Amino acid sequence: MNFAVGLKPLLAEARSMESLEKQLICPICLEMFTKPVVILPCQHNLCRKCANDVFQASNPLWQSRGSSAVPSGGRFRCPSCRHEVVLDRHGVYGLQRNLLVENIIDIYKQESARPLHAKAEQHLMCEEHEDERINIYCLRCEAPTCSLCKVFGAHKDCEVAPLPAVYQRQKSELSDGIAMLVAGNDRIQAIITQMEEICHTIEENGRRQKQHLGLRFDSLYSILEERKKELLQSIAREQEAKVQRVRGLIRQYGDHLEASSKLVESAIQAMEEPQMALYLQHSKELLKKVTDMSKVSMSSRPEPGYENMDHFSINVDYVAEMLRTIEFQTEPLGEDEADGPGDGSDTVAEEDRLDSLEGPEAAEDVGLRQKPVSSPHGQH
Repeated sequence: MNFAVGLKPLLAEARSMESLEKQLICPICLEMFTKPVVILPCQHNLCRKCANDVFQASNPLWQSRGSSAVPSGGRFRCPSCRHEVVLDRHGVYGLQRNLLVENIIDIYKQESARPLHAKAEQHLMCEEHEDERINIYCLRCEAPTCSLCKVFGAHKDCEVAPLPAVYQRQKSELSDGIAMLVAGNDRIQAIITQMEEICHTIEENGRRQKQHLGLRFDSLYSILEERKKELLQSIAREQEAKVQRVRGLIRQYGDHLEASSKLVESAIQAMEEPQMALYLQHSKELLKKVTDMSKVSMSSRPEPGYENMDHFSINVDYVAEMLRTIEFQTEPLGEDEADGPGDGSDTVAEEDRLDSLEGPEAAEDVGLRQKPVSSPHGQH
């Protein structure tokens, strides 16, 4: 059902009111005429107060209507057409009041105070039967219509229902959809908060491991500087990769949350629409959007322990000749081994074992072991 015919009179009335308001503007104060309104001999209108201001400016010696200093009332020019207006001894108080304009101003103010939705309700009429109001809903065509359309018109073979019943049903469906979206938004917000904490933990762990690594390498001076940079870059790469991944998920959830919130706002605005027919014009599309949005799956999340960075630990208790082959450990260290040898006997035994190996075999044997990773991501 096309509501163009029903809305055209309303739009035309709004334009007419706007045009009328322009005609009721005083050329002096540039606001709507203030009563009393006087009409000049040239047929232009002024607020009497504005006319008096112009008159006083043009006749500074004129004091009052009863003044005997100036025998005539004076003169001034119309601000609209520059026609000279000659006044009697009464000044602007001798000009005739324009009661017609004053009455029009009163009517305009009354019309302007009427609620807009009340005017719209009066003009929401059937396109085919202009004197019939829209009062039923065609279930087959899914469109509001009038009773005559059901009896004689295009909907005579269709099943119809009272407009308020369909209005309430669809409004209830939209309300349920809004509730689902709001609940989903709360869950998404909780997930975003959790992932923000994961990012913070990853960054904290990364900073802690880099600090630990720096302290270890600082004790080895220039020989360790080059390798230290490489290992720091490894940590930074994995930290960046993990943070970027989680940030990407946050952006994804945030975009979904923003779109869902906008849809909730649009749905709430639609709920506030007082006109059932206007509401039903857009309710089907809005309900479809709400349903589609509620079905969107947001299940991508970092794996448990994804923020763990403990695998970036090293043991520097090795011979100086093999420092350039240091890698992250592949096996967990015991507490005593991580703190370093106590009496030096372990170091002596290790050096004796290395002496029995040759070149590449020794290099391969003393490569640092990497700790097991709590997450499948970030292996080195």
